[in-house]
Amino acid sequence: MIAPPVKEGKSMEASLESEVAKLLTDLSVVQDELLEMLTEKGRLLAAVDLAGLNAIAPQEQALINSLQDCLQRRQDLLDRASRQGLPSVSIRALAQALPQAQRGPLHEQVKLAGSRARLLKHHSLTNWVVIQRTLIHLSQMLEIIATGGRLQPTYGEGKPVHASGALVDREA
Repeated sequence: MIAPPVKEGKSMEASLESEVAKLLTDLSVVQDELLEMLTEKGRLLAAVDLAGLNAIAPQEQALINSLQDCLQRRQDLLDRASRQGLPSVSIRALAQALPQAQRGPLHEQVKLAGSRARLLKHHSLTNWVVIQRTLIHLSQMLEIIATGGRLQPTYGEGKPVHASGALVDREA
């Protein structure tokens, strides 16, 4: 017996809804693990624990692979939604286009995933700033070592700079 097209459409929407829900659940798990890893990475960066940073590298790569898998699944779902005439710009737009009964739980999952994404961006940016400041510090240390701690002239004909300050020198 062949199902009427309306029921087939509803079945496809239900299938799409369940796949979106599964994607969002899996994404939530990966985001939680990534948040834990970024927190640990920030702690290791602050402690300058190189062995610890090297130890979490495989976990970091596994999370990257999981995120890439989620991204591919997301794209596949959006492509499928496009073929069905549903919004395919984002998972949020797709979830909003589903019937009300299916939309409710997905709306919360999408909202939570968005919140976690912002939190992950914040943690990533924080770690990036720590790394950048460390690089600046190391660059300055190398410059001190390379110049023997003497200031090099910015302008002029290579004459050494005689730094002095009014608060420190008697000459002032």
